[in-house]
Amino acid sequence: MGDVLWTPPADVRERSRIGAYLRWLAEHRGLEFADYAALWEWSVTDLDGFWRSVWDHFGVVAHTGPTATLADPAMPGARWFPGATLNYAENVLRMPGLGDDDPVVIAHGQTRAPQTLTAAELREQVRRVAAGLRRLGVGPGDRVAAYAPNIPETYVLLLATASLGAIFSSCAPEFGTRSVTDRWRQIEPTVLVAVDGYRYGDKPVDRRGEVAAIRAALPSLRHTVAVAYLDPAGPAPDGAVSWAELAAPTDEPLTSAGVPFDHPLYVLYSSGTTGLPKPIVHGHGGILLEHLKMLALHHDLGPGDRFFWFTTTGWMMWNFLVSAPAVGAAIVLFDGNPGHPDLGGLWRLAAETGTTYFGTSAPFLLACRKAGLVPREVADLSALRGVGSTGAPLPAEGFTWVYEAVGTDLQLQSLSGGTDVCTGFVGGVPLLPVHAGEITCRALGARVEARSADGTPVLGELGELVITAPMPSMPVGFWNDTDGSRYREAYFELYPGVWRHGDWITINERGGCVITGRSDATLNRGGVRLGTAEFYSVVEGLDEVVDSVVVHLEDDEGGAGELLLFVVLAEGLELDDALRKKICRELRTALSPRHVPDEIHQVRAVPRTLSAKKLEVPVKKILTGTPVDDAAAKGALANPESLTAFAAFAQRRPAPEAPARS
Repeated sequence: MGDVLWTPPADVRERSRIGAYLRWLAEHRGLEFADYAALWEWSVTDLDGFWRSVWDHFGVVAHTGPTATLADPAMPGARWFPGATLNYAENVLRMPGLGDDDPVVIAHGQTRAPQTLTAAELREQVRRVAAGLRRLGVGPGDRVAAYAPNIPETYVLLLATASLGAIFSSCAPEFGTRSVTDRWRQIEPTVLVAVDGYRYGDKPVDRRGEVAAIRAALPSLRHTVAVAYLDPAGPAPDGAVSWAELAAPTDEPLTSAGVPFDHPLYVLYSSGTTGLPKPIVHGHGGILLEHLKMLALHHDLGPGDRFFWFTTTGWMMWNFLVSAPAVGAAIVLFDGNPGHPDLGGLWRLAAETGTTYFGTSAPFLLACRKAGLVPREVADLSALRGVGSTGAPLPAEGFTWVYEAVGTDLQLQSLSGGTDVCTGFVGGVPLLPVHAGEITCRALGARVEARSADGTPVLGELGELVITAPMPSMPVGFWNDTDGSRYREAYFELYPGVWRHGDWITINERGGCVITGRSDATLNRGGVRLGTAEFYSVVEGLDEVVDSVVVHLEDDEGGAGELLLFVVLAEGLELDDALRKKICRELRTALSPRHVPDEIHQVRAVPRTLSAKKLEVPVKKILTGTPVDDAAAKGALANPESLTAFAAFAQRRPAPEAPARS
């Protein structure tokens, strides 16, 4: 796999946080590791030793100490740090290495002027809002819901809610009413905090109607708090209190409820593309330890850093981003259209805010590349030393573009994980070089393996991504899943006692990883499994193709089935035989004859989730006769209208012939 694009500096162990951690292990544990591979092996073998070292090295503030590290390693149901009580918000608000006057939240957007909160101001805001929530009757275990964008108020609300031992849940305001109520009816929040609307680029989007509908659909609500975001002078809805009232001055001190390690912190949701979104409950301790490990040891963040990730409050990357003050890093928040006024906007934001680590999605990086953008020519990116990419596999040409167009000295970290663990379990690390098209390593404490069809571990070949040892940030459970059956079914049904994630992965001899798409969207032609990611890399590398989706319709009789490719073309282009031949030629040359589709069709849009993931499985279901409403929950889609073209296509297709009777 790919060329080496970046090599760690010779003094990386002196300059990095993982280097400081290695010195700490030598001094306090008598452990020495020659390289990352040895450190990783220890971290996934001696789970007690590794996770206790994370707790001790970062000085986790606990109200009562644990009686053990891992009381029961069985999955599902592993019991971490029994007896410990602590609070996520208290540990974040320590902000180690930051003084009271140091900026810690730097917020930009398209709806209002930029805002900065210092460490002291953030603590003060959280103190006031926690007191306000207490006045509204919020206590441990109550649910507080935020229909709000990536702005300081949402972050303050998360920390205030957590400090009380209450449970937070957010939906981005671009979610429609049905999407929101499908999520929140399950957890029955007592308090709703909602914005009146927002600007997306230069377009105002009024959400007051949606807020009214959400309130009407949630009988559990006792209070609504209105954030006048789009129209600061606008009236609060009937019966609602204003954000200013919630955050009114008070003498109440900021306190933190000491809760058990696995006490619910927040509820995240699966994308909900079919059926109700799964309400995934994450705990205070597991999230804290995982994010301390990942942000400091893998992303190398600490005091002096400014950490940005383009995300909404409906994606787990927001929850990951806002943990960064726990390692002493400031966070840069952005709310708005990342393509307004052009794709250079976020790069100019990075320059303006002094961002040192710029996180985004693979589709955004590829869109910049396709547009011919050279970020280092439109913005001063001299402060940037890290770029993160997630949300979809980043192909080799995406890696190469970053080093050619963004900067030669920075470390590009492609990572993959999920809402289920609220982190990346494969990613980058300062100790290892970056290879084009390759995720650098398996993260510390994440025993990731590839498994063949018969369940045996494989190296150097495609397999199911599994995790064979527990991680503290695996979910506490699903909401209202009292017997744990939905949780077991989601991850542990195929391989008992082993977490199956649902991705295809190849792990090479040096520990590098390539993820090639969802295992439930696999193309399986003639017994050869083909990942979708490499397919898209070729097709969308063509100037004519803006987006694409490919599905394989299996043949029940064991034949090759049909491989169907749908393409979105650049403005003004129509799909003709010449372009079809060009696409087939490229796929045959770059990949193999097996990748050449049986049919290619033009569509106006590819269906995507609100976090921009392609929806191959619902498309496949529609093409095999499933009604649109049963194939996908439209509220979970960024563009639900895109499904109708596939339904129309399915109706036009001849029905498969019935097999002859013998």
